[in-house]
Amino acid sequence: MPFPAAVLETNINQLNKQYDAFVLVANTISSQSYPDLSQHLLANQSLDRRLGSQATLLAAKTVGDKVLHVPVGNLSRDYDDVRRVFDAAKNVAQILLDSGIRQPLVEVNLSGLNEEQSTQFANAFEAAFLGFCQGLWQPLEARQALDENEIEPINYIGFIDTTGELNVERLNAIEAGKRVARDLCGTEPERMAPPGFADYCVDAFKNSNVAVSVITDHEQILQEYPLLHAVARASIEVERHRPRIIRMVYEPAGEITKTLLFAGKGITFDTGGADLKVNGHMAGMSRDKGGAAGVAGFMKTLSLLAPKGIKVITEIGAVRNSIGADAFIPDEIITSHAGIRVRVGNTDAEGRMLLADLLSHLRQDAINAVNPELFSVATLTGHAAMAFGPYTALVENKPARDQHIAKNLFAAGELCADQVEPSLSRREDFDFVKPRTSADDVLSSNNGPSVTTARGHQFPMAFLTIASGLDQHEANSELPLAFTHVDIAGSGIENLDWQHGKPTGAPVNVFVNTYL
Repeated sequence: MPFPAAVLETNINQLNKQYDAFVLVANTISSQSYPDLSQHLLANQSLDRRLGSQATLLAAKTVGDKVLHVPVGNLSRDYDDVRRVFDAAKNVAQILLDSGIRQPLVEVNLSGLNEEQSTQFANAFEAAFLGFCQGLWQPLEARQALDENEIEPINYIGFIDTTGELNVERLNAIEAGKRVARDLCGTEPERMAPPGFADYCVDAFKNSNVAVSVITDHEQILQEYPLLHAVARASIEVERHRPRIIRMVYEPAGEITKTLLFAGKGITFDTGGADLKVNGHMAGMSRDKGGAAGVAGFMKTLSLLAPKGIKVITEIGAVRNSIGADAFIPDEIITSHAGIRVRVGNTDAEGRMLLADLLSHLRQDAINAVNPELFSVATLTGHAAMAFGPYTALVENKPARDQHIAKNLFAAGELCADQVEPSLSRREDFDFVKPRTSADDVLSSNNGPSVTTARGHQFPMAFLTIASGLDQHEANSELPLAFTHVDIAGSGIENLDWQHGKPTGAPVNVFVNTYL
C-alpha cells in the first residue's frame, strides 16, 4: 500500500534525492532556501497579478529549474487556522500531476506571525504533507483497476527543515493510518462488504504488533451481539454480505498507564432497512462505514509509532443494513448484550444498535483496565453535519467531562487540521429515549430524520449509554467510566458529498495528536 512518503532534507546544497521542482508553501513570496527567489517572484508578480493569490508555476533557478508558489493567504485573522496550509497543499495536488512534477521539494515558510500565531501554526509541515497526500490519494478500486504508478506517480515528497527537528517517520505513520481509513471508507460496497472489510484489516496488520481476530460465526454473533445481529438479519442469506466482528488489540511493552477502547460503526451499505431510504438518499451509503474506517486507521498509525504506556482495544462491527423478508422492523423489542430491552424506533437508526453491543463488550474490558477511556466512532447523524458542518461532533458523559477529554481533543484538533466541536449530553436526551411502557427499557430513536429532530446528534449518546450498560458507570458510581461519542457525519467526507467526495480519514489525526 504505497503512498507519497515524506523525506527530510536539512541542507539545500546536499540533497539526498533528485527533485524536479521546488514548491514554496508560504504566506509571502519569500523563501529561506533560495533568498534570491523573492526578487524573481516579485518581478513576475508585476506581469501576472495572480501570483501570490493563487498557485503559480514559474521557471526559476531552483531544483528542477522551476518553482510552484503556493500561497496560503492571510493567517493573521482570529478565525485563521492551520487548515489554510492543509487546504492550499491539497488544492495544488492536481497541478503537480498535470504539470508533470513527480519529485517535489517543499519548503513551508510562514513569516510575520506573532507568538500566539506561531503556536497555532506549529504543525504547518504536517498539515502541508497531509494536504498533499489527501489531494493525491486515489480510490482503492482505481488503484487496483489501473496502473497504480500512473494514477499515483509521486512516490516521495521532500521537506526542507534546516533544524532537523521534523519527524518524517511520524508524518508517514499518520498518512498510513489516514490512507487505511480512506480506503475502508471510500471503497464500493461489494469490494468492501463485511468479509472484504475484515480481510482488508487482517492484511493491513499482518506481522504487526496489533493482534486482529474476526468473528464470523452466525450463531456466536446472534448470542453475543444481538442488536448488531438484528441489523444484519436481512443480509445473512447472502454469504458475501454476512456480518463480521473485528477486534484489534495493541499492547505495549512495559507498564500500561492508559487504555483507550474504541467501538467503530462499519455499516458497509445502509439501505435504511425497513425504513427505506428514498428520494435518492441511498446513494453514498457505502460510506456509512467511515467510523470503523477511522478506528482502523488510528490503529494503523498506532502500530507504526508503537508508543509505550498506552493500550488500545477496538471492536468494529462490519454489517450491511439490507432490506428483505427477514429485515428487523420498527416496534421490535430486542435485548442487548448488556441485557437492556431495546425498542426499535427506526431501522435507519441502525448504527447505534451495533455500537451499543460493541460498547457493552468494551465496557467489560474497561472494568479491569488501567485508566480507561471509551469512544464510539460513527457516521451517525445528519444532524451532526447540519449543526457543525465539516467538524467532528463530540458528546461526552460526566466522567469524560471531568477528565477534560473533549477539551483535550479540541485543543489537539485546532493544531492538526482535524478539528472537533464538543457538545453536551443533557437530561432532555435521556428523556427522549426513555421507555413509554414497561415492555422495554429504552427507545432506539424517533421515526423522523435526525436533521429535523431537536438535539438529533446528542440523544443517540444517551441511547448508547443505556443500551450498553454504561449508565451503571456514572460519575457517582463505584467505577466511573469515561465515554465519548464521536460523530463524523460532517467531517468524514470532503464537502459533505457522501456520494462522490473523498474520505478525509477523520478522526485519525486528532486522536494521534491527542494520545500519541
